Amino acid sequence: MNASLSQADAPLDAAPNRAQPSTPARVRGRTWFGDFEYGLRGLTVRKTGAFVPFTAAVFAEVGAWFLFFLAVSAAKPEPGPPFTIAFHPDRARPWYLAWAVARLAGGRPTTKADRADVVMHFDDATYAPNPPPTTKPGAVLLNFGCVDVSKSKVAEAFEAAFGYGLRLDPAETSGPLVEKSEDNGVHDGRILEGPAPAQPGKTYQKLVDNRTSDRAFVEDLRTPLVGGEAVVVFRKRREVGRRFANANAAVTAARPEDVFTTEERARLTAFAQRLGLDWGGVDVLRDRQEGRLYIVDANKTDMGPPTALPLADKMRAARALAKALRQRIGR
Repeated sequence: MNASLSQADAPLDAAPNRAQPSTPARVRGRTWFGDFEYGLRGLTVRKTGAFVPFTAAVFAEVGAWFLFFLAVSAAKPEPGPPFTIAFHPDRARPWYLAWAVARLAGGRPTTKADRADVVMHFDDATYAPNPPPTTKPGAVLLNFGCVDVSKSKVAEAFEAAFGYGLRLDPAETSGPLVEKSEDNGVHDGRILEGPAPAQPGKTYQKLVDNRTSDRAFVEDLRTPLVGGEAVVVFRKRREVGRRFANANAAVTAARPEDVFTTEERARLTAFAQRLGLDWGGVDVLRDRQEGRLYIVDANKTDMGPPTALPLADKMRAARALAKALRQRIGR
């Protein structure tokens, strides 16, 4: 559900996420239905405020997701001893990538964080400084160091890891630049001509030329990371005029070593460490003029695999992530 329900989290992906650490919305119900408010023209995700219209495209995405859900539910988990996993403070619903991967890895979900072998910080909010719950000795904690996935924080971690910048001062910039909301999963980017006054709640970045060779499409490199290591790359192409949307014209899966150099993969790991991201997805763009990478977004509660990816490729990618997760937690 990449272009619809995934708008509730990030490229993975329409209203801003306005949950704040003082009064966060929580998802605790045993069924999915309470996660949404329903209307005649669509539904609203309670957690983030994202509106999902009832359209043919949305219903098609829901159908594609449901096939993946059934395939994961019927699949045998990876070999090895099972483990229990708790998501805190929110439960991971089945449309989140973590749910599918944990299941394929042999994880058995539990709401008892104090008895779980693994506890994953799971909160869609942009700013989520949730302290870890009480856990049993030896439990593995994931993502509790990742409390801020705002665009400015992501850009700060990127610049520290890669050694060159993404952020711009719009008042001091001549030529095209990108304006985005700081919030997670908004997809409200637009191109401006600088110099321009800065607006509250917005961040400003370099316009990365990630167009394909024919210049008709842009290509995003959505890269899930486990323990800071790139596991798979989803090459997502969209029409140039829809570069900030999350409706993909085509998606293919690739091995990280076929997309990134050894040094680039090491820098991706350094970025994840600076952000405290043990599990999550990052949106990477390669500038066709410079050849350099830019990380423009990160999400610790990403959805996926992308809807446009064939089911067999979705399962292969989820299997690879499951193996990586077992390795990360020492199973």
